[in-house]
Amino acid sequence: MPATTSTKKFGTAPVFFTAISTILGAILFLRFGFAVGSLGFWGVILIILLGHLVTIPTAMAISELATNKRVEGGGEYFIISRSFGLNIGATIGIALFFSQAISVAFYVIAFTEAFEPLFNLAFSTYGYLLPRQIVSVPAMLFLSILILKKGANLGVKALYFVVAVLMISLVLFFFGSTDHALVSDFSLMNAEFRNADQFFIVFAIIFPAFTGMTAGVGLSGDLKNPSKSIPVGTTSATLLGMIVYFFVVYKLAFSVSSADLMENQLIMAKIAIGGSLVIPLGLAASTISSALGSVMVAPRTLQALSADRSFPSKKVNRWLAKGRKSDNEPINASLITCVIAMVFVVLGDVNAVAQIISMFFMVTYGSLCLISFLNHFGSSPSYRPSFKSKWVFSLIGFVTSVWVMFKISFLYAFAAVAVMSLIYLFINRYHRNRNGIESIFLNALYQLNRNMQVFLQKTGKGKAREWRPSAICISKESFERDTAFKLLNWISYKYGFGTYLHRIEGYYSKATYLQSKVELERLIKSFDKIENHVYVDTIISPSYTSAIAQAIQLPGVAGMENNMVIFEYDKGNPDRLDLIIDNYSLARAGNFDFCILGSSPRKLDFTSNIHVWIKSSDTDNANLMILLSFIIAGHSDWKKADIKIFNICKKDQADETRKQLDDLVVSGRLPITTSNIEIIHEQENVSSKEVINQRSADAGITIIGFRGESLKHEKAELFKGYDQLGNILFINANSRKLIE
Repeated sequence: MPATTSTKKFGTAPVFFTAISTILGAILFLRFGFAVGSLGFWGVILIILLGHLVTIPTAMAISELATNKRVEGGGEYFIISRSFGLNIGATIGIALFFSQAISVAFYVIAFTEAFEPLFNLAFSTYGYLLPRQIVSVPAMLFLSILILKKGANLGVKALYFVVAVLMISLVLFFFGSTDHALVSDFSLMNAEFRNADQFFIVFAIIFPAFTGMTAGVGLSGDLKNPSKSIPVGTTSATLLGMIVYFFVVYKLAFSVSSADLMENQLIMAKIAIGGSLVIPLGLAASTISSALGSVMVAPRTLQALSADRSFPSKKVNRWLAKGRKSDNEPINASLITCVIAMVFVVLGDVNAVAQIISMFFMVTYGSLCLISFLNHFGSSPSYRPSFKSKWVFSLIGFVTSVWVMFKISFLYAFAAVAVMSLIYLFINRYHRNRNGIESIFLNALYQLNRNMQVFLQKTGKGKAREWRPSAICISKESFERDTAFKLLNWISYKYGFGTYLHRIEGYYSKATYLQSKVELERLIKSFDKIENHVYVDTIISPSYTSAIAQAIQLPGVAGMENNMVIFEYDKGNPDRLDLIIDNYSLARAGNFDFCILGSSPRKLDFTSNIHVWIKSSDTDNANLMILLSFIIAGHSDWKKADIKIFNICKKDQADETRKQLDDLVVSGRLPITTSNIEIIHEQENVSSKEVINQRSADAGITIIGFRGESLKHEKAELFKGYDQLGNILFINANSRKLIE
């Protein structure tokens, strides 16, 4: 439930402070010394640079997406769900919420390390090592009460205090010195990069420090002007954090030996002025502020998820989405967040899940960069951000995120992807009517295809060098039989392209337009049961001839020109044959290969063979007939069928014909055995139709050629007389096809 205008009370400062207090947080105080000791100065500098190849593009992507339209509650989740669709958004949003909730526990546990001197004192005095939960559990309880009672308003006020303490700690650290620094010969020229084999292990430990740059985005629902506050606050915090990192690494490398850096996790306390008090206080301030930031952001992510009905229970969605009446504070979502965080605080160690948390953050950042990248190439006119990133930055952020995920840990990366896939399948199951991910991808693909086709056309390379079928089929009987669609699907499966047009008879009007939309949706649902590789559409035309004239002028679905027209008629009721024959010259005027499918009521038997009948008159047709038989047989429906070629010729030409066919099969590398090539001698008083009826009565589909001259003289009779056969594909090639 979005907040009302009166409750949107925050400006840019909370976004900046929430982000910077998380960036300059627990990892900076506890792990940067270890990182410098392990990898050396240049190793950690490389980690910072690599990490910011993810975070800077992500910060820019968030700024771009946030300035396109008003970002409501949920921050990163809102941006992703409104760009990729609610199902994908919910998948990433759930993972993001758990990462944020567990991060609360991580920061609270890190907060207890600020009390390390007290734990050491207790151990040296009483000889007993107190459990960290003595501090972490009460701290988590106090934080929970604070956020449940006062909400984000008090949390933001507390941020100003903790950021001030944090800044004072860092200033005193930079002004501090050590005995080692007085005699150190460290310089940028002799700085080291060591233990390269441990680079990504250390990177995984350090990277959570960089994730703070999006912390302030979660406050988007409470901001007066998100389109200004998010870009300014997020980008400035990211850049300032990176600069501070560089100086901290230099200060550590200059001031302390590698051995001391490795042994003491609070080594900054030995450098800072008054470090024994200031650094633990700074650590406490940074960790509690990071925890405070996470405990403010996570409930808003969960509230936004529930408002979008992401969970299967309506009662659960209503309960989680409910906000406090006075200020819309997500009180119930905050309670769930605190409970989850408390569970991990009690366990006392989140190291086992730390890398998976990083994976989920990486997936989130990669998604944001991918959305920004795709919108540069396929956005709708409504995408008009006032701040625009560069597509190359977004691409770098996306590629780096994916690459680093698998470099850190293939197992954890695979686990993160697997878990999110399962979440998506679960959500998609009960929200089947919601989509959206395809639109942004399709827009980008359409733009890419358009630019490619325009480029090929300009350079004169648009025509394919090798022939492949690009067929178009027009049928009015789509709901009566699907044989023509299946044929087009077989042709389009692997080697060709197919466009199926369902003809609606009549003139173009509002009524026929609405009818076409209804029938197209019905067709798509009907053909969805088949493994579909055909583009389906409708065409409105008062006559068969005008429909053909329109269709053959359309570009192919792949951008290449159509080169084949397929017509279809019912063998049991061949009335439509006359219409097809009347339009033969129209189709041939465009240099199309002309195919007529005679559909049989007999059920298709895919275990039967594909028979190809070649006669002496099929000089131009033969190669196309063989190629189409090979293309059709490539579909999985025909995996148990063989191609069998019959050639009817004169007795004195039998040997030469046999040799030509054998050579063609071998040179063309066709999957046809010589035993499946049969030469049949012409006999007086025995027509070819009789022979074909006798030999191919059990064929799955029979391919027969015909000439244009025969069509002119015999008309419909040319296609009749094959009563014993099932489905027949008659072919008239425009030109002889080359089988290479």
